[in-house]
Amino acid sequence: MLLSQPLTFVSYLAPNWFWFYEAIAAALGRVLTIEPRITQSPFDPLHDPQLQHDQLDVAFICGLPFVRYHRQFPGQLAVLAAPVMRSPRYQSRPVYFADVVVSAASRFRAFDDLAHTTFCFNDPGSNSGYNLMRQRLMQAKVPPQFLGRAVQSGSHQQSIRWVRDGRADCATIDSTVLEREFQQFPDLLNQVRVIDAIGPCPMPPIVASKRFGSTVIQQMRSALLHPDAELQAAMDQADVQRYAAVDMADYEAIGRAYDEAIAAGYATIGAEAVPSGG
Repeated sequence: MLLSQPLTFVSYLAPNWFWFYEAIAAALGRVLTIEPRITQSPFDPLHDPQLQHDQLDVAFICGLPFVRYHRQFPGQLAVLAAPVMRSPRYQSRPVYFADVVVSAASRFRAFDDLAHTTFCFNDPGSNSGYNLMRQRLMQAKVPPQFLGRAVQSGSHQQSIRWVRDGRADCATIDSTVLEREFQQFPDLLNQVRVIDAIGPCPMPPIVASKRFGSTVIQQMRSALLHPDAELQAAMDQADVQRYAAVDMADYEAIGRAYDEAIAAGYATIGAEAVPSGG
């Protein structure tokens, strides 16, 4: 097929990783000899008109929205690969955790201490920020109202700071995002602490439009599995050990868990409220 000019990338993930997604876009641009252009989307992927009209080439996307989007548009996106983080915590697998964080100054020491507290989340469609808390509540066999109140912060980074500042009592944060925030803002290590971890869960994949055809998709996948020197340097800086080949089957468990939570009455956590600003 005739490739588009430029090659369009979009990230639906946390902005503190955007610099790394820029490096990946540049690497794929080099392989396909096409100028890349990447943006941070303001949309939930399920509501992004460009994605729905197949006007984007490559996307960095959370596993749950990807599964839900795939159900609506099953023939549109191909899974390329997912990162494997270097930390021993991830056991050389393309997985992450949802870390339950609280203020370091708080009384909370375990999940059971969070009854009747205020939970903040980045987005209700997020797997790490919202859906995995559903799973934790179900696992604990407590009702969705166990957490007294839920408020939307708008991002993982904002949730961390709301917890630190006492605007919320707890949040579930993608462990790779939390680790990046700790690296960039070391003071946070003494301001928030992790009291529980949910997971592991498949890492957010890189996906590409199937209109490229299998040959081009395989070229892009190979560029991730066998990075050139520039991409490898960015991976080293990001503590990414390697990229692993993944497919749709690796993410289907997320969709099943989501369905089970909704069917069990956990569509909404606590008493959701509109944030007052900030």
